[in-house]
Amino acid sequence: MKGGDRFTVGSRPFGEPCDGLLQRAPQLLVHGAWHDGQAWDRVVPLLTAQGHRVFAPSLTGHGDKAHLLGPDVGLTTHVDDIVGLILGHDLSDVVLAGHSYAGMVISSVADRVPERIARLVYIDAMVPTHGENAIDVMPITQVMIDGAAAGAQPWRIPSLPELPAPLGLFGVTDPDDIAWLKSTLTDESVFCFQQRAEMDNPAQALIPRVHILCVGGAPEGVARRPVPEMQPNGEPSRVYELKTGHDCMITQPAELGGLLLDIA
Repeated sequence: MKGGDRFTVGSRPFGEPCDGLLQRAPQLLVHGAWHDGQAWDRVVPLLTAQGHRVFAPSLTGHGDKAHLLGPDVGLTTHVDDIVGLILGHDLSDVVLAGHSYAGMVISSVADRVPERIARLVYIDAMVPTHGENAIDVMPITQVMIDGAAAGAQPWRIPSLPELPAPLGLFGVTDPDDIAWLKSTLTDESVFCFQQRAEMDNPAQALIPRVHILCVGGAPEGVARRPVPEMQPNGEPSRVYELKTGHDCMITQPAELGGLLLDIA
């Protein structure tokens, strides 16, 4: 990538102790659409073992909050979830990571509380600009919304289906992992994909950003927006690549955890 740095990542050992600064850096991991906080179960212990305080909440409508899903649950609801957690725990210097749809979430969270965010990490994620919604960033989202419109509850979008190998379910191909992942998935509200990101606070543009791309293949029609050569703060973009499917926190937790430690 001209003007930026791109790295392909291998495995990383977790036996090395961290320095004091790294131990104090809180890590906040935000799951993508249809998933819940359990998606990070294989990554969280790797980070806490190195001294990090780690949060991996379930967003409203998912996990232990699945009963709260409704047509009024949108992007702003999820931004409120994360801002509330940051303020409620009085977190600062946060490494805020978002997977997939959660790229929309962390972008708007940074707009609300930029002074508390040390770094944004986009993990195979949607990366909006101010005023864009998920449909703008990934147009295939509109196809999902149109499909839901024909159902009895047109405001809710069921999870993507399992596809033949090597695509699997969100890039997960191990049968046991697929069975577990299916047990955690819940529907997504259409409004999450329709609401627009708010990113007009100049302070959020100063926050350093890192992009982690999963390059193990994607279903037909799912196109990723190219990472710009320069970050909004004027620095060259930092891009890492993991040779795996979309749900890298499940398929390559050690590699992803190593990257998050390095980034912090």
